Amino acid sequence: MLQPEDLSCRHQILCAQFPLIPYLCIMPVELGKKIILFDGVCNLCNGAVQWVIKRDRADVFRFAPLQSAIAEDLLKERRVDTSQLDSIIFIDPGMAYFIKSDAALEIARNIKGYAWAPALLGWIPRSIRDGIYDLIAKNRYRLFGKKEQCMVPNEELNSKFLQTS
Repeated sequence: MLQPEDLSCRHQILCAQFPLIPYLCIMPVELGKKIILFDGVCNLCNGAVQWVIKRDRADVFRFAPLQSAIAEDLLKERRVDTSQLDSIIFIDPGMAYFIKSDAALEIARNIKGYAWAPALLGWIPRSIRDGIYDLIAKNRYRLFGKKEQCMVPNEELNSKFLQTS
């Protein structure tokens, strides 16, 4: 679990200088880490997370299921209406967040060897990309199955998952 002393000096200074910017300070994440929020009971989503973890050699990503309190707080901080959203969400703390196909492309951009994906697929209009994304998302439980509860990371992967204290 991330402890305050694990945070970079830069993050602590930013929080002191900009206390009114909640997305920089409420949810501390190690400097340079990016967050992927995913449907924790979806087999397709869990498979995608495992795929990213396997390729995250630079240890860039941290994960949290959408069903967790941390995800709820992160989304609330960004004023994301979760009632209209059934998507993977990629958060670059202090910068921006991305949903649906944009999230997938941003995740690929941050995995060594996959930067070609956004360059190749990014020219496709978002409405088309998100339409395909929505079709898969709408049918993901039927096609790939659903777990009864969110994935519990093993001890080796535990540090990659955001948790409440």
